[in-house]
Amino acid sequence: MQSNDDVELARLRLLEKAFEHSNEAIVITDAANCIVEVNPEFTRLTGYQAEEVIGRNPRLLASGRTPPNTYENMWRALRHDGFWQGEIWDRRADGSTYPKWLTISTVRDDAGGVENYIASFTDITERKLAAEQIFHLAHHDSLTGLVNRVALEAQMQSSFASARRDKSQVAVMLIDMDNFKQVNDTLGHHVGDQLLIEIGKRLKQCVRASDIVARLGGDEFVIIVQDIDNIMSVSGIASKVLRSLADSYRIDVHALYSTPSIGISLFPIDGDDAETLIKNADAAMYHAKAGGRNTFKFFAAAMNAAAHERLKLENALRDALGQSNLSHAPQFRLYFQPQVDIVTGRITGLEALARWIHPEFGFIPPATFIPIAEETGLIQPLGDWIFWEACRQLREFKDGGLAAMRIAINLSTQQLRHEHLPVVVRGALACYELAPSELELEITESTAMQNPAATIAILQQLDDMGIVLAIDDFGTGYSSLAYLKNLPIHRLKLDRSFVTDIDTDRDDAAICSATIVLGHNLGLDVVAEGVETEAQRDYLRKLGCDLLQGFLYSKPLPAQEIVAFVQDWNNRSSATRPPR
Repeated sequence: MQSNDDVELARLRLLEKAFEHSNEAIVITDAANCIVEVNPEFTRLTGYQAEEVIGRNPRLLASGRTPPNTYENMWRALRHDGFWQGEIWDRRADGSTYPKWLTISTVRDDAGGVENYIASFTDITERKLAAEQIFHLAHHDSLTGLVNRVALEAQMQSSFASARRDKSQVAVMLIDMDNFKQVNDTLGHHVGDQLLIEIGKRLKQCVRASDIVARLGGDEFVIIVQDIDNIMSVSGIASKVLRSLADSYRIDVHALYSTPSIGISLFPIDGDDAETLIKNADAAMYHAKAGGRNTFKFFAAAMNAAAHERLKLENALRDALGQSNLSHAPQFRLYFQPQVDIVTGRITGLEALARWIHPEFGFIPPATFIPIAEETGLIQPLGDWIFWEACRQLREFKDGGLAAMRIAINLSTQQLRHEHLPVVVRGALACYELAPSELELEITESTAMQNPAATIAILQQLDDMGIVLAIDDFGTGYSSLAYLKNLPIHRLKLDRSFVTDIDTDRDDAAICSATIVLGHNLGLDVVAEGVETEAQRDYLRKLGCDLLQGFLYSKPLPAQEIVAFVQDWNNRSSATRPPR
């Protein structure tokens, strides 16, 4: 049987092992707070050997980063409760600082006097880094690293509180990138993500460190400009953002362009809470888009009405397209505008143009609903309906006696990038018994240049089928002649903006002349859009343009009128009418 001394000795050895092998650093001080003992983990964690610290005050470990009131609260708790725990920052022997979680207990004698203080602590650097990372992820956009929607509102409320106190103003800029969806649709989300990261970097460079830059989601960003002096200073920042974001972007091998539309609301003039100010900035942003994009607009009360009107149109467009199928679209019609051969004066082609007649809103111009369709992704179902309806109508025209006529159909970016487009076109030709040469598919210059390699591959398949291919709005994009000459196209369509003043503006005349010469040198026909006067017609004839289209000949006509119009025109043109 063990004696009491043996038991006590075993107990002391056990405590010694616990002290020596603890994974927490342990420091024991006397009543005067001088170190009397440390364990091996203390040496490993701090870098101090026992002989370097014994007899010294633990303050030798202090880093200077812990606020003085933390130590005051610590000693108050030790005197009152005999226990304290919390986070402080210390310094190692090599001078590096680190956060630690410290627990201190007071050891008292039988009379209640302090005998020792026992402290244990662990390095919580990794725990703090993990917590900070979690906090950052919760409050920042994972792609761009900017403030996210969750954190934005809290920071806005803080900015507004400061502005109320200082009687200053805060500007809320909502930024939407024009045509960004086309980048994702044509080049893929990887390129789109890289573009968003670059946009975020440019936005940070445009503002002060005290301002807030956030990503709401998608291609929408918000800038909070604090403590502004006047409207002019906000305009200056908005102009700087416009210039910065409108510059070209080099993403992988692609040179990209994406301009911003910016809406601006002001605290407290346009609202006194985050939700209202963002909503009003959003209304101003849509006003900027309606004004031509790549610009900024300040909020005005009338814009709310415009924003509500746009939302109503978007919902109406969704409903209208939901009712559409290949043979029945109660709200949509196709109109057709003739294309006239400048030499013979005969109509040889028709361009199919969508018209929307809403039961409540009446006639809605394409300039109104096409941008909405593009921004919302509804351009895909709308474009599909236009394509199939145009093919169906052409079959009806042929059955009605309209021979040797070609239908020009505009393709959206989404349609062009669809991998099954050649299969769809081949199916439509078979369904309506059409010859490939009776279809002309038009793509815009900017669409062709977004991903030239992919464009060439798809157009080559259509060209191999015998489809006529045209570049629409030529001269308005960022085309490269090196790519243009490789596109398997047959026609260039000269944009109406150059035709309007061709007989009075030397620059427009020079552009038209150069385009026609370029087209002919590449073996292409050239079609001039927007011809409205005889002077324009005569000038284009002198330049050698091949086909003309515009109000001089006819406005777009509904299907039930176009057959009779074309037949009458061509009969008169062949019999008695001089070439026009």
